[in-house]
Amino acid sequence: MNDIQNQSDLYLLVDEFYKKLLSDKSISYIFTDVVKIKIEEHLPILVTFWSQAILGTGGYAKNLTQIHLDIHKKEPLTPELFTIWLNHFYNSVDENFKGEKAEQIKTQALSIATVMQIKIAKEKDK
Repeated sequence: MNDIQNQSDLYLLVDEFYKKLLSDKSISYIFTDVVKIKIEEHLPILVTFWSQAILGTGGYAKNLTQIHLDIHKKEPLTPELFTIWLNHFYNSVDENFKGEKAEQIKTQALSIATVMQIKIAKEKDK
């Protein structure tokens, strides 16, 4: 199995990841009912995000934290949802890639999930 090397690899990863998310009833409603993403528009944005984070390509300019805080206002993003998200992400990486970048992207995903949960908790305290 190869490591993550380019945007094509990231597209494969994100596509496989979203197939898992959208087929899991315990989390899919966030994407289909709350946010109502158009997957064909959403995937390239996610590839750009991960490409910037893992490959250093740049190009992602949105406020990731604010996006998730806005979603949380519509529907609580619980610790359980973050756990489901991470498990699907880790499985998608492990089923398709092995190596330094694969480990790096899993660590980055854990960091993002942790920071988002901290930010959401702080919003509750306001």
